[in-house]
Amino acid sequence: MRKKMKIGLGFKITCGYLIVILCLLLSFTILKNQVASLQKDRNYIINHDIEVHDLTNQIEKHLLDMETGQRGFMITGESSYLEPYNSAKAKWGNDYNRLYNLLSDNPNQQEKLKEIKVTIEHWIQTAGEPTVLLKKENKTKELQEFFKVDPGHQDMNKMRKQFDTFLTTEKQLTQKRATQLDNQNRTITLAIYGLFLLVTLLSIILAMFISKSIVGTIKEVTQTIKSIASSKGEVKGRIVVNTNDEIKELGLATNELLDSVEKREWVQTNLADIVTMYQGISSIDTLAERFLSTVANMTQSSFGTFYIRREIEKDIQFTKQAAFADSADHAVGRESFALGQGLIGQCALEKRLRVINDIPTNYRLITSGLGEVPPHSILIAPILFEDEVIAVMELASLTTFNVLQQELINQVLETFGLTINSVMTRMEIAQLLKESQAMTEELQAQSEELQTQSEELQMQSEELRTINEQLEDRTRDAEGKAKELEIAKRDLEAKAEELMLSSSYKSEFLANMSHELRTPLNSILILSEMLAENLAKSLSDDEEEYARIIHSSGKDLLALINDILDLSKVEAGKLDVLLGEMNLSELSTQLERNFAHIANQKKVKFDIIKANDVPDLFHTDEKRFQQIIKNLLSNAFKFTEAGSVTVHIKRVNEKHVTNMMRRIDTDCWLEVSVADTGIGIPKEKHGLIFEAFQQGDGATVRKYGGTGLGLSICHEFAKLLGGWITVSSKVGKGSTFSLYLPSLLNGLVDYEKLNVAYEEVAASIMAEIEVEADSQLDESNFAEQNEENVFHGKRVLIVDDDQRNIFALKAALAKQGMTIITAENGIECLEIMQTNEQIDLILMDIMMPQMDGYEAMQKLRKDLHVTDVPIIALTAKAMKKDREKCLEAGASDYISKPLDLNQLFSVMRVWLV
Repeated sequence: MRKKMKIGLGFKITCGYLIVILCLLLSFTILKNQVASLQKDRNYIINHDIEVHDLTNQIEKHLLDMETGQRGFMITGESSYLEPYNSAKAKWGNDYNRLYNLLSDNPNQQEKLKEIKVTIEHWIQTAGEPTVLLKKENKTKELQEFFKVDPGHQDMNKMRKQFDTFLTTEKQLTQKRATQLDNQNRTITLAIYGLFLLVTLLSIILAMFISKSIVGTIKEVTQTIKSIASSKGEVKGRIVVNTNDEIKELGLATNELLDSVEKREWVQTNLADIVTMYQGISSIDTLAERFLSTVANMTQSSFGTFYIRREIEKDIQFTKQAAFADSADHAVGRESFALGQGLIGQCALEKRLRVINDIPTNYRLITSGLGEVPPHSILIAPILFEDEVIAVMELASLTTFNVLQQELINQVLETFGLTINSVMTRMEIAQLLKESQAMTEELQAQSEELQTQSEELQMQSEELRTINEQLEDRTRDAEGKAKELEIAKRDLEAKAEELMLSSSYKSEFLANMSHELRTPLNSILILSEMLAENLAKSLSDDEEEYARIIHSSGKDLLALINDILDLSKVEAGKLDVLLGEMNLSELSTQLERNFAHIANQKKVKFDIIKANDVPDLFHTDEKRFQQIIKNLLSNAFKFTEAGSVTVHIKRVNEKHVTNMMRRIDTDCWLEVSVADTGIGIPKEKHGLIFEAFQQGDGATVRKYGGTGLGLSICHEFAKLLGGWITVSSKVGKGSTFSLYLPSLLNGLVDYEKLNVAYEEVAASIMAEIEVEADSQLDESNFAEQNEENVFHGKRVLIVDDDQRNIFALKAALAKQGMTIITAENGIECLEIMQTNEQIDLILMDIMMPQMDGYEAMQKLRKDLHVTDVPIIALTAKAMKKDREKCLEAGASDYISKPLDLNQLFSVMRVWLV
């Protein structure tokens, strides 16, 4: 079928104008011809008729001159009277010939001229010449006789009548031509009106036709869009446009938009179904089977396998956990893969999704009732949690996995890793509880066994009675311990519930603390604002600026307090994001005003570089955006003693937009980089600094101050706004923090719901369960020992920078008869251990100035080779993996603050026996 030619709106409108112009040109040509004809007739009247009248009058004048000259000569005899006679006689013939030629188109008038000529010639021959001759010869008598008859007078009368007839005819002809000219003029006028009406009608018809071709299709598109909009979310309808113009392109673009929306709704609907599907599942087997079945059905896959990460003797293996459409006589896939082995292992190693379409023809896998069919496409996808692959999924399909299906899988897997980790964590907790119950049953069995032994010992000799009594006491103690373990198990379950409420307690505590902090801030803000307004005009310009900076800083501190409160909401995923328009054109001025004085005080160069392609308006939460930039700049100035701090604001170039960026619906990605020439951050600490209450170096806390919350808040706010923060740094060379944010015109859709609170609670529960289970086993073992106090006479070294903690510990341990030595930081601890070898136990705080607990323990173990002295780590931080970090640094055990003295004594007793 031949392709329909495209006729654009501009072409239609131009054609209409051209047709109207052509009609006007045609009308102009016709009118010009008519006017030319009218002008010709007019000129004919002017040039012909008037000349005819003039020549006729001129001939009559010549005849009058001849008659007058003849009569004057006759009367006076003066020859001067013959001059007009002779002159007229010589000229009248020429005028007559010209007049005769002008009447070439009118033979009747020529005949009349001929008669006039005959009469004139007759008068000259019979009256004019004879009388002149007689007068010259002075023949008076003959003249008298001649005039008695006077034939010339008759000729003159005849000529006058002939001229009157001739002129009357000419006047009638002239009047006739003038009447024709008037009629022609009226005809031209009517023609002008007619042509104007015709062109007007033609223009209206063309305008209506073109307008209908444009407006009609636009109405059709508008009606289709309205019907789609009123269909309650259904986007099945499509726009059909028959014309081949820009309206059709609009319809096609709208159809493409509807296709995109329909695809997005398909992804969101299936994503919601999958998330709803695995809620409430507590078994990894059930989770894997349901997830694999659901995803396979949504992607039209025919077969599938699911592999879970297992660590076997420090080797990473991915073991098959579930299969989809497996057959009894042909198991789908291998049972396990090592990291990097096969496509499964390689996909886990590379941490990226792979789609393979070129499948060999001899690859037989998909089985049906009629036989086996090779798949057309294979999809292998890693499932990540905290940047580690914890599972791998493989799907095989008889069709090709399209882009929409791959997008669905990518979005599902973004949060599914967290679900797998949560289920496995719950399973581990349940397993620990089962082991605790098993330990209780075992202790009960031991109690029964001891009871049997007690009965047997009672039958022995009197010499063994003392031993039997001791065994009975031990049996009673064991029974008591068994009951205590049962109580401890119930306490642990209660603590698990209490820990689930810890986030609410923390929020309440922070709210109370914010009240105490805001009270002094209230007066600071009020007084600084009054100074800044300078009502009395008694301050200098610099003092007014200082007051404004104090007021601004107080407001920033108040905002920071609010942000600290919001941190608990961030962890629980409940912090609201208020999106709106932000004016980026004022950002440079704001940053200059807030930080220029800091740069001047520290004598650090401060530059703000804003690219020309940065948009003026940017859609985000301005308050969170400003807090991120201010925190980054505050850190940059804090850790920069000399050199410069530079802010780069630019728009991310289209070629640098990553696939992750394209997943967010935005028209602009903004990059704000804060570069400094400060102390720098070690590479191994780059990931640590974004955790709450962490800094690149423990000594940094004391030297430079800060709580370690700034970068954590920046990191969480960036995630809430749909972006992230990266860091590039070298020790001694400075650091560069880069913030990447999208312009959120259509609102933020956050598919990543990280349950930070749950992880911390789970980590705390695990740590407390392990601590309590050490404590209980040791107490059961120590029950067999005598009652002698193991603490008496022991020397303990307390390393802590908080004198209040040292005072409390010294008082508690002194009551046990222990000798206490103290150190305020890791350096003092190393000095004491180099000169004193009689230390039995070290209580090591973690967060200390100059040298923290981690570094101190590492130097004790590696540099001083202190391997026999037990070290118990004490820290107020109970974040995830803190226990593992302490043990890796060289700690023998770990206790979190605030300390439980019973727990502390139990752990110390284990290491002092």
